[in-house]
Amino acid sequence: MNSISHQIQLTFPQFEPALKEKLAEICTYREFKAGESMMQTGQYVKSTMLILEGRVKLYRQSEDGGEFFMYYLQPGNACALSIICATRQKKSEVMAKAVENTKVLLVPIDQLDELMHSYKSWYHFVLETYRNRFEEVLEVVDQVIFKGLDERLFFYLNNQCEKLGTSDLKLTHQEIASDLGSSREVISRLLKKMEQKGFVHLHRNSLTWVGMNA
Repeated sequence: MNSISHQIQLTFPQFEPALKEKLAEICTYREFKAGESMMQTGQYVKSTMLILEGRVKLYRQSEDGGEFFMYYLQPGNACALSIICATRQKKSEVMAKAVENTKVLLVPIDQLDELMHSYKSWYHFVLETYRNRFEEVLEVVDQVIFKGLDERLFFYLNNQCEKLGTSDLKLTHQEIASDLGSSREVISRLLKKMEQKGFVHLHRNSLTWVGMNA
């Protein structure tokens, strides 16, 4: 079994055997360093990404450089927006950046129609990907519209722990501020208040989330 086949078997066990073989044949393996750009606004998407290892941040960027966080991609995920852009041959309207050292498989756009029509497990995977990403974006929109920044910060940290399966988060105050569309000073002040209430333990460039267990 070659390395790509092995990675597919480990990360996407739900795919039918014929699909795993097809992906091993057509996909390109690529690695990105933490902080490296993976997709930029305005570029044409030539392939869609299947995440094998690491973590990817999807966000929109304003003209003045501000960021609006959308969601993260983790192992076993695919980028729904890259699937849409690739299929319709449209330019990307979002940015993607590797938060950690990340390994992906790139699926060529000229293979997407065949995959959808020929493999049921791919068809269901794509539909589930669309549903999950849509729900995540709705959560972000709800937080922005209906919640105060303190509630959004609480939700954000709680969600990070659930997604990563750990209460120890390697996040700086600036990274959190960028994701929540705030300033580092405001986030630092709110985190300090949370620490005083026992919700979080702050460390240098990281924190331990206690949350509802406080």
